[in-house]
Amino acid sequence: MSAPITDLPDLSEKQGMPPVEKRGDLTKNRLAGQLRRSMPTWLMLALLAMLILMPVALILISAFSSSTPRPGSIGLNGLTLENFNVLASHQSVKAMGNSLVVAMCASVLAMLIGGTLAFLAARTNVWGKAVIYFIGIAPMFLPSLVGALAWSLLAGPATGYLNLLTRAIGMGNVFNVYTMPGLILVLALYYAPYAFLLIHGAMTLMNPDLEEAASVHGGSLKKILSTVTFPLVTPAILGSGVLIFALTMENFPVAQMIGTPGQIETLPTFIYRLMNSAPARGNEAAAVAVVLTVILIAVTAIQQRVVMKRNFTTVSGKGMKPRMMDIGKLRWAGLAFAMVYFTLAIVLPVVALLLASLQSSPYVSNLGQLWGEDALSFWSLFQTLQSATFLDAARNSVVVAACVAVVGAALAFYLSYIVYRTKTPGRKSLEFVAMLPLAIPAIVMGLGLLWTWLVLPFPVYGTIVVLIIAFIAIYLPQGYRGMSASILQVDKDLEDSAVLLGSTRARAVSYVTLPLMKTGVMSTILLLLMLAMRELSAALFLFTSDTRLLAIVVFDNYDNGALRSAASTSLLYILVILTLVLIAKAFGARATNGEAR
Repeated sequence: MSAPITDLPDLSEKQGMPPVEKRGDLTKNRLAGQLRRSMPTWLMLALLAMLILMPVALILISAFSSSTPRPGSIGLNGLTLENFNVLASHQSVKAMGNSLVVAMCASVLAMLIGGTLAFLAARTNVWGKAVIYFIGIAPMFLPSLVGALAWSLLAGPATGYLNLLTRAIGMGNVFNVYTMPGLILVLALYYAPYAFLLIHGAMTLMNPDLEEAASVHGGSLKKILSTVTFPLVTPAILGSGVLIFALTMENFPVAQMIGTPGQIETLPTFIYRLMNSAPARGNEAAAVAVVLTVILIAVTAIQQRVVMKRNFTTVSGKGMKPRMMDIGKLRWAGLAFAMVYFTLAIVLPVVALLLASLQSSPYVSNLGQLWGEDALSFWSLFQTLQSATFLDAARNSVVVAACVAVVGAALAFYLSYIVYRTKTPGRKSLEFVAMLPLAIPAIVMGLGLLWTWLVLPFPVYGTIVVLIIAFIAIYLPQGYRGMSASILQVDKDLEDSAVLLGSTRARAVSYVTLPLMKTGVMSTILLLLMLAMRELSAALFLFTSDTRLLAIVVFDNYDNGALRSAASTSLLYILVILTLVLIAKAFGARATNGEAR
């Protein structure tokens, strides 16, 4: 009689296999190990969901709901499509048309300015190339909010300083910045540096062999530029154009300060007006925000497609030096063009702010009033410098910017490390979520973050913490890109070698990876610091009387007609930004030199 099945020997032991019970334990251990390895991804995804996905979701919910989120409720009551009826209104259609026209024209003008400066600095023998490079990036230190205020002082139709000058010489009022061309010009002046940086980088890295071949075969300078040089940098030109289109279309400060007085409404100012109406029309604002976001997501997708094209690339592994083109008599014309741009973007605005802050009378009807006895005084500047409003706002701005720079850079590094240094499942989804704010207007993110922190049971709304959280969420894509570029330049084998020699992973990252990334890390911190100091749109819905920032103070003063106070605060605002940048650069240089020693 055969033995019962239960008495059969366990052949797995004879074949070198673990028993069934042990194999079950191994499976459990493997699953537990996978869970531990994927834990950082899930924790990061949960954090990003709270920072980014939840604000976007609440915007969508509000657009299709009859109520807005509030404490204890996400507002999912009475689903409806009636909120989108606002899109058919005359104001909405006009705002959308204005936004498209302004964005397209400002993009073209900004690319012409930035591209010309980039070509002069990177590929020609123009006089003062270092000066031109500085001019190309200088407007980035002047927030567009301050630039818009300065141009309203310069070219206002009644009391603008340029009109005071033209009236003094008998020409009457010539300038009016509160027009479509004025709005386009101001936006182009302060977004041209984006085109300059992208196109300058592409032209600097471009292999000159094709240009030299065209020159050898008798090609003229004009022919070489049109058939070789500019086609080779097409990705940078188109990519910068699409980027500037998105940035100018979502811009709120310039549109509010320059467009609104001239009755030129754009989608961001329309959203702001809906939220500030009595009662607030939050659901309709959410519907408009959805449309604006969809447009910008489409534009950003085009940008990514253009920028990622590599069929124009000529950079090879061999050493090369960009070919400097002799532009002959145009050398002085190139330098003159740069100086005109510098005058329009920096010199005239700063002079206007200085005059407005120094004049004793808040209103000036002719130039003679500026040169009379006691017409100019530092009283307003000193009063602003000593005022509690300015000091509190300056402290808040510095604290917010410093925290956003440090915490945002740390979060961006950890995120980049998970994506590029680990093999945890789902890490690519982290990259997608982290880059999402790049396609969402800041004013839309601000609205979503307002509702998010009203709903969540954390007591941060009304404090400075909510501003820090909001700015980190909005500028995470920029921080992530900076950190990713740096971490990809450091060979992973260096860190793995330290681990093989007995170091822990955390210690290897601290003593090997991070020191090698120091320049990139400091650059990312500096970038986040500048961006946080300049931000206004997102803070509009999140600040209180105790958490006002310098940008909010300038905007409030302008909105209330206190132009002298707005000008004084703007000058000090610029000084604070420059001081922070210099301190950060000095600290970064000291840290890098110390590491080198």
